[in-house]
Amino acid sequence: MSKDIGITVKKSEDFSEWYNQVVLKAELADYASAKGFMVLRPYGYQIWEIIQSVLDREFKRLGVRNAYFPALIPESILKREAEHFKGFVPEVFWVTEAGDNKLNERLAVRPTSETIAYSSYSKWIRSWRDLPLLLNFWNSVMRAEIKSTKPFIRTSEFLWQEGHTAHATKEEADKMVLTILNLYKWFIEEYLAIPVLAGCKTEREKFVGALYTTTLEAIMPDGKALQMGTSHNLGQNFSKVFEIKYLGQDKQEHYVWQTSWGVSWRLIGAVIMVHGDDKGLILPPKIAPIQVIVIPIFYKDKPNEELASKAKDLTALLTENGVRAYCDDREEYTPGWKFNEWELRGVPLRLEIGPRDLENRTVTFALRDTSERVVVEEGAVVEKAKELLDVLQTRLKKRAEAMFRELCSTIESYEEFKQILASKGGFIKAGWCGDQTCEVSIKEETGADIRVVPFEADSSLKKCVYCGREAKITAYFAKAY
Repeated sequence: MSKDIGITVKKSEDFSEWYNQVVLKAELADYASAKGFMVLRPYGYQIWEIIQSVLDREFKRLGVRNAYFPALIPESILKREAEHFKGFVPEVFWVTEAGDNKLNERLAVRPTSETIAYSSYSKWIRSWRDLPLLLNFWNSVMRAEIKSTKPFIRTSEFLWQEGHTAHATKEEADKMVLTILNLYKWFIEEYLAIPVLAGCKTEREKFVGALYTTTLEAIMPDGKALQMGTSHNLGQNFSKVFEIKYLGQDKQEHYVWQTSWGVSWRLIGAVIMVHGDDKGLILPPKIAPIQVIVIPIFYKDKPNEELASKAKDLTALLTENGVRAYCDDREEYTPGWKFNEWELRGVPLRLEIGPRDLENRTVTFALRDTSERVVVEEGAVVEKAKELLDVLQTRLKKRAEAMFRELCSTIESYEEFKQILASKGGFIKAGWCGDQTCEVSIKEETGADIRVVPFEADSSLKKCVYCGREAKITAYFAKAY
């Protein structure tokens, strides 16, 4: 594979350029004609479909049903929740004309669905028998980004899911918030092989209009944090504005308690950053569209029909047994070229079969992460493929956990805080007095903010890292995407 086709920079030397090259050259996505937008190419969309299918299955197990709401929201509906609306005003795209006609009212292109959904919830919920209402929307939202575009990480439109539920009590809403957060955590760690910190956002960083926000935060190899998913208890803030009330068993009217939660295609960006190497993408097998790429080794001076037929048979055998396999039998490319192409695209496992393998009734597996080669008898192909995919999934997770530990520091002094931030970045665990003045000052002076307040405090951190007063809260700080 020529240099202009393969990755031309090292991950350790120019992380941003490396990332962009992997996204484009692995054919995950491309830049769109409109500034700030991106095109999700078929290979990238296949990854999103796998993410979607797993989460959708788990949501349905919880009794959550899918629905869809319009992408355009009348300004009058947005303004009903003034605090929420104010938070999104700088990012909202507005539609002001339909054809040649000026609209009587501006329409906002959906930045999130709370307001448009809850205007309907107020019509649908009447009695305690209508609760809980558990809905999820698979859609896209648009937010006019004011920072530079980074595919999957920061774009003006992105795919995501957003759950919106209504409950009779705060306790039920609290339970839903944590159930979803734990589901996200399980998926990110077990499927994406990326460790995360779980906890709450500070009052300053919580979702606009929420009672509180829980979050999952990961650390990337460049030392920056990436928010992987959030789950919010909205309290009764929206239900009071949109008059979402129910008649309880006590014959009294009550406002519902609400939650909202979501993850986006940002998860794909995290996978690229955490697991990729200088050759390109490495996909955890559980989310890889192609888990095994089957490559017959053709020779120009030998008949290839039998070899090609065997490669297709092996591909079919793997597929029938639940392994996502694809046969690359193109004769216009050399085996070496194809090896490099599929390594760039992150396929976890390669199965090679040549004339000698055909004679010996064997195949050779090559693992994407280590290039380790394993010769296997033809009859054991399915069993060995599954075993090696499990090995690779586990190994990626362990490597990510090792990186996570390396990029987590616990400190007590502000000087040490600034030194670590300047040298390697990552999560910095420190005590905090809980005063927003200190939170804001740290952000202004260092660029790092509080990414997460863990559910369990560290009693050994007794002083605020900034002001030196008594630490009331344990916090993880980091610079972030």
